[in-house]
Amino acid sequence: MFLGCLWSAPEARADFRVCNGTQNLVGVAIGYRSDEGWISEGWWQISATSCATLIEGPLASRFYYLYAEDAARGGRWGGSVDMCVAEDEFKIVDVKNCFTRGFLRMGFKEYDTGQQSSWMVQLSDTSENGEEN
Repeated sequence: MFLGCLWSAPEARADFRVCNGTQNLVGVAIGYRSDEGWISEGWWQISATSCATLIEGPLASRFYYLYAEDAARGGRWGGSVDMCVAEDEFKIVDVKNCFTRGFLRMGFKEYDTGQQSSWMVQLSDTSENGEEN
């Protein structure tokens, strides 16, 4: 009779994570394309030297867009892709006419995930544009 040992490797996490490598609280917003159209949502509050999962599960899109602000210093991580944001927690459909709809417009940085199932962005004091995996 064969006695085997069942051992399983730790489950690989599939998600979009942002890690805050600064010493300050950071507010983060994400943008992506869905069946509803363009979506921007936020704010995730990420404490100093910690991480947050913005999208859980395997990534459904190839491109994701990120914008972040340092709550203490006012520093920003962004890019050239305009999307809508709000002052408080939000989920906004469409990226057009931000101001006329009562929202702000911010420049998000594009991340090409290459259709990987997970992705991580590291925000740091030295890289105001963020570093991806």
